Amino acid sequence: MSDLTSTDAAELGRLLTAGEVTAVEVTRAYLDRIAAEDDALGAYLHVDGEAALRTAEQVDAARAGGTATGPLAGIPLALKDVVVTEGVPTTSGSKILEGWRPPYDATLAARLKNAGTVLLGKTNMDEFAMGSSTENSAYRVTRNPWDHDRIPGGSSGGSSAAVAGGLAPWAIGTDTGGSIRQPAAVTGLVGHKPTYGSVSRYGLIAFSSSLDQAGPMTRTVLDAALLHEAIAGHDPLDSTSIDSPVPVLAEAARRGAEGDLAGLRVGVVTELGGDGHTDGYDEGVLARFAETVALLESLGAEVRPVSCPAFDLALPAYYLIAPSEASSNLARFDGVRYGLRVGDDGDRDLDEVMALTREQGFGPEVKRRIILGTYALSSGYYDAYYGQAQKVRTLITRDFTRAWDDVDVLVSPTSPTVAWEVGARVDDPIAMYAADLCTLPASLAGVPAISVPCGLSEGLPVGFQIMAPALADDRCYKVAAALEAAQDAARGSRFLDQLAARPAGSAA
Repeated sequence: MSDLTSTDAAELGRLLTAGEVTAVEVTRAYLDRIAAEDDALGAYLHVDGEAALRTAEQVDAARAGGTATGPLAGIPLALKDVVVTEGVPTTSGSKILEGWRPPYDATLAARLKNAGTVLLGKTNMDEFAMGSSTENSAYRVTRNPWDHDRIPGGSSGGSSAAVAGGLAPWAIGTDTGGSIRQPAAVTGLVGHKPTYGSVSRYGLIAFSSSLDQAGPMTRTVLDAALLHEAIAGHDPLDSTSIDSPVPVLAEAARRGAEGDLAGLRVGVVTELGGDGHTDGYDEGVLARFAETVALLESLGAEVRPVSCPAFDLALPAYYLIAPSEASSNLARFDGVRYGLRVGDDGDRDLDEVMALTREQGFGPEVKRRIILGTYALSSGYYDAYYGQAQKVRTLITRDFTRAWDDVDVLVSPTSPTVAWEVGARVDDPIAMYAADLCTLPASLAGVPAISVPCGLSEGLPVGFQIMAPALADDRCYKVAAALEAAQDAARGSRFLDQLAARPAGSAA
């Protein structure tokens, strides 16, 4: 990497504010790297270098003219292609929206524009955020910068590959059942799923409305906190938005980096990689997890096992609730109002046009989930499937509530395995779904959770997940920053420096 493309976002902000570099210089460095590397990685679906440089020039002109600019002004950014962005192609990774240019901005996109960030482009993703590998994109397969033969996680795999590969300093992903945390884990990044409702969903193309949540994917915990602060806050355009002050996240990360966790009560979830619940987990993942728990103890935390029995039911509950909501949300893609239209030759009625459009516009995984969700909601099965799944969701929430009486945070591995080889699970959806085993409980309960790197297994990154009570996102950042600082001190360098030192795409 060049110096600029390997620099943390927080440090870039300092350099820009001090006038040591310009926004144009930083943006051009990233555009050059995208041009050189993205054919191999496949992180982006759309890049508009001219527009990015125009924005950077405007930031530089404002600074030169003495106009006050914020700490994020001039820092480049990548957006997952599920975030509606005015005038910029937004497809949600699907052929059914190919070429669509939205007439408005999502709230988080508008907030990032107002903060002066420079949009590099829109990143690849599993179609409509349905997947854990970014192999379900209608356009291209994205590859893991640690090993190009392996997946970068999903559905935010384009964002994770862009940041880990040095093609963006940070990015926005979205998390429905783990789609920020799991790709962050397998590419060695920090990824945070905020408390549900604390970041506006207005302008996010919906998959599962009671679960979808946007959040940061970054190289450091401080970067994640800074980006999170920029997009968080109440939004009257989102009926699920929480009218509550945004916690002081960056300051929490800075305090955590001091490394003192004395008095912190940490619960190790036995159902997520604990004693007797290790089936499906890589030995190396469990070893790195145990080492990180021990590191928490060395920082002064009190560690104890915590049982959350309903967590064992999170996987089947999620794969009833999310597809059910998807079957409703995706009904709007009918070939009538916008997007792809197939068979409208004057000889077919509306039902035929809609059927042909959806047949050609949706990929296999999207069709699978629509069919599953429609069945679960159908007459005679609603109570037996969707209704029961919602009851399990309540039990999971109660398990969290009971846990908070005894501990301050819960921890687990982020993903049961390291990144698998491209194509290894494409024909086995159950194995693909199991990648979200550890991340689903926090999604179903709406509580915040962060993944932070905790070492390597088989030469590939492993993630450590920290979960906290609703609206206690600052607690996640404090603990994650303490771990990050302790691990960096032990390694003598940042985690991604190990990737930067290796030949691009080399096998682990």
